[in-house]
Amino acid sequence: MPSSTDASATTAERYRVFAEVEARGMSATYEDWASGIAEDPPTIALIDELPAAKRQPNLVFSAARFLDAPTGRYGGFRDWLHRNWADVREVALTHATQTNEAARSALHLPVLAGLPGPLALLEVGASAGLCLYPDRFGYRYSGHPPLEPADGPSPVVLDCEVDAATPVPGRLPEVVWRGGIDLHPLDVRDADDVAWLEALVWPEHDDRRRRLRAAAALAAADPPRIVAGDLAERLDALAAEAPRDATLVVFHTAVLMYLEPDARERFAEQVRGLPGHWISAEGRTVTPGIRVRDDVPNEPADFVLALDGTQVAWAQPHGRRLRWTGGSEPSRLP
Repeated sequence: MPSSTDASATTAERYRVFAEVEARGMSATYEDWASGIAEDPPTIALIDELPAAKRQPNLVFSAARFLDAPTGRYGGFRDWLHRNWADVREVALTHATQTNEAARSALHLPVLAGLPGPLALLEVGASAGLCLYPDRFGYRYSGHPPLEPADGPSPVVLDCEVDAATPVPGRLPEVVWRGGIDLHPLDVRDADDVAWLEALVWPEHDDRRRRLRAAAALAAADPPRIVAGDLAERLDALAAEAPRDATLVVFHTAVLMYLEPDARERFAEQVRGLPGHWISAEGRTVTPGIRVRDDVPNEPADFVLALDGTQVAWAQPHGRRLRWTGGSEPSRLP
């Protein structure tokens, strides 16, 4: 089955799989819109005016909502989209899907806490860099005591359901360096950039919008270093800036899915050649060389959370749930 980001698939296929796999159970609005478009040739013809890489549902829907599209049933949205297509097309052409969900830090934390500190974090596909602050958020893992930063309660609190096998830490890791790479970095101090981040949040997810605003304000007080450029071209140089007495951790979430398969292979080889560790959270067929654990309960849209190329958990894409699969100890030394 193709994914909604598969530029080689037809637009109808991309919207159908988005409705049936990615949006179902997560956004009734997007499921309805995507199902409607999949069976609507005139609307597909509009979307096909975009380059193939820009036809993905998440980008088109976010561009429309950035322009205040109504969030009701598909019929009303369809009428609005046809009337305002020229503006939607322009936003889609000049923006990218850069979802910056701070709650994904709840997926990374059990892995980060098992690595020798202090840590130097390098995120590829960093967007505005909100996931570079796992040590400054509060966490509420189901069945575990609350976790807070050492200097007191955080304005950003992340709730995550976990199973009994998940190694929830008792304290947050020490982070001494933060860096990121993005083709078009967003600035948490820029109102338009934050508005675009809000448009990327799915309609029903009010908790995510509130969390985004709080995380953006936290990051704006101490903005991260994010360099613009291709992740493969900038990775080695930025990694070399990390302190040598810290453990380098390169991580990414829902990023490799936008690369061609050969580029994913090259990236995996490149990141394996760096000192430190590699955390990936991607779709089940995206990260090269990872054997998935289908014997552990999971949902079709769950990401594969992996450390150094070995799956350790199934992860709900927006950070709401972890199902631990186990795995080996970290395979590389800093």
